[in-house]
Amino acid sequence: MGGLALLAAIGGPALAQSPNFTATSPVTGQPDNPGAGLLAGQDGLPTLRPNRDPGAPASGLAGFSAEGEDSAGSATGRSAPSPGTQARLTGRSAAVTGLEASNRALSTLLRQRAAPPRRIGTATRRITQQATQIPPPALRLSPVVQNPVVGVPLPALSPAFLPTLGLQTPGSLLANALRRPLATDDAYAPLGIRLGSFTLFPSFTQSLGYDTNPDQTTNRLARGSVALRSEGELNFRSDWSAHEFAGELRGGYSNFPENDAASRPNGAGAVRLRLDANRDLRVDVEGRFLVDTQRTSSPDLQAAAVFRPIVATYGTSLGATQNFNRLQVSLRGSVDRSEFEDARLSNGTVLPQSDRNLNQYGLRLRTAYEISPVITPFVDLLADTRIYDLQRDSTGLRRDSDGVGITAGATFALARTVTGEVSAGFQHRTYVDPSLHDINAPLLNAALVWSASPLTTVRFGVVSGVTETAVQGSSGILTEATTLEVQHDLLRNLSITLGGALLNNEYEGTNIRETGFSATARLDYRFNRWLAFRGSYIYQQIDSTVAGASFKDNTLLFGVRVNP
Repeated sequence: MGGLALLAAIGGPALAQSPNFTATSPVTGQPDNPGAGLLAGQDGLPTLRPNRDPGAPASGLAGFSAEGEDSAGSATGRSAPSPGTQARLTGRSAAVTGLEASNRALSTLLRQRAAPPRRIGTATRRITQQATQIPPPALRLSPVVQNPVVGVPLPALSPAFLPTLGLQTPGSLLANALRRPLATDDAYAPLGIRLGSFTLFPSFTQSLGYDTNPDQTTNRLARGSVALRSEGELNFRSDWSAHEFAGELRGGYSNFPENDAASRPNGAGAVRLRLDANRDLRVDVEGRFLVDTQRTSSPDLQAAAVFRPIVATYGTSLGATQNFNRLQVSLRGSVDRSEFEDARLSNGTVLPQSDRNLNQYGLRLRTAYEISPVITPFVDLLADTRIYDLQRDSTGLRRDSDGVGITAGATFALARTVTGEVSAGFQHRTYVDPSLHDINAPLLNAALVWSASPLTTVRFGVVSGVTETAVQGSSGILTEATTLEVQHDLLRNLSITLGGALLNNEYEGTNIRETGFSATARLDYRFNRWLAFRGSYIYQQIDSTVAGASFKDNTLLFGVRVNP
């Protein structure tokens, strides 16, 4: 009895310092504690130290070895208590000894489920650096402007540009001078030049070739010549968190050393400013210009000119777009001016064309509703007035006119393979002079892009309108232009383009008709981001009911394009 009392006196404080985990849950209705029979370690979690002697018999009291080793691992020389003593100390009978044995077998699992020690040292720093300190890719190697829409489809022509549409030849619709550059792979796209908050994309192209009919006159008067073509281009774009200011400026000069009278300039450009007033209101401002030349055999000249007269059109527009959830309403006003250079005839006289200079004021109201992200139908209401500088032209006619029109169409993106805009409608134009008949004509506008495959792109465009003319007795020209272009990438830096264009001019009130056709083939090879080679061939012809106005022309050019 004295030994048992001594053992109880010695074991009592140890149990008080290291309380065991009973099998019975302290919360009524909860499962038994999985740490039953185990002592609390220094971290407060259940732990079971292994016996110093693996062969020694297991003790009935958790935390003590057969040699009397306590939970801290120090030898005390005490013997294991008897079952009766254990029952008095724990208040439990020997019936739970089997459960405690099972819990002791789970000690390894409990230690694995315990909180792991903190990971410190080189290993943790290395993993953190790999996850958080990987440098991002250099933005300098990521082009700012990627894969612009180029060539065909033509940009949607507003009424401001229609007075000059009838002056173009079908070849000019596919020529390189007035078109955006081809889409290129990102690995070969120009990086641009950073200037403050803007990125500039300058380029220069020099081509050499041959033109069989640079005058674009009848075959009997055609004189071929070596062709030198110089083109410059500047695109820019702002890098602002809100709003945007961007522009595209292109210009070129065609020089024919063996036929200097056929040398001519051309150019086109647009500068756009977008102001984001708020999430649903946007204000757009645009300035634009177009420089081209009349062909010497044009019916509007009414005589054979020595040089190609220059035609310039420039203007601006201001508009606002408001979104009402899915409903979008936009109002746009425009002011444009067209000027014609005097023509010099073969007999030395000058044919004045100042009576063709005019101002055009237009207004467009568009209402669109987004049915889905795929398609957005819209309705356009158009109105414009054309006022000439001179009250009467050289034939005594007053050509001031007013026009109205309505179109309906939709913008769509079908599975990202077919995108674009299509619209059709009707227009009516009345003239101040009673001798000029009113014109009723259809309005067509289509610009479609079909991504047939990752390597092949098809572009289709249609535009129609009523353009001005100086032909006596004619109210205006009903003009329709259709273009089709197929671009295929043979390699990432090698592409081939095939295209065709149709042009139809009908002089209202007369029997003058013109039909034109053009075909082109072009090869582009990019050596790197800043240097490319281009070879192009253009065939064009116009068949006219006016004597001496028909022509055929073949142009072959090889050039180098530099993008600094």
